[in-house]
Amino acid sequence: MLRSLTDFIAEIAGGTREAAFAENDYRLAAAALLVHVVTIDGVIGTEELAKLRGILGAHFKLDAAEAERLLEAAIARDAEAVDLYAFTSVLNRAMDDEGRKRVVAMMFEVAYADGGLTEFEDNLVWRAAELLNVASRDRVQIRKQVRASFDAES
Repeated sequence: MLRSLTDFIAEIAGGTREAAFAENDYRLAAAALLVHVVTIDGVIGTEELAKLRGILGAHFKLDAAEAERLLEAAIARDAEAVDLYAFTSVLNRAMDDEGRKRVVAMMFEVAYADGGLTEFEDNLVWRAAELLNVASRDRVQIRKQVRASFDAES
């Protein structure tokens, strides 16, 4: 409500307000899942954050400032969420099968950014993939592809 009011005032004053990410924005939902992957093992590495920023910018075609705003909104959204369903339900409504598989791949990419996949990260991606209706076979294949790409870069 406050955001609507400030948008209205900015519009009347002739100014423009920077684009915000609404709670039902699929980009925010995906980013929040990625933040959850980064934080699940209790160690937030610079490699993971750098990878996360890069993924957000590249996948959603955002400049550095927009990607940073999305990341900040995702951190706040993840902190207030009680489960993964809040994010996966938005993604299920907004994305097709390929889009949801890409979110799973992004989750694995962020998880591998610090050198390996922990059991917590793997379990989180498994639960999210189930909620995103990504088949186990597809999830395993995506994990293998991301791992192979990670090994090739290392």
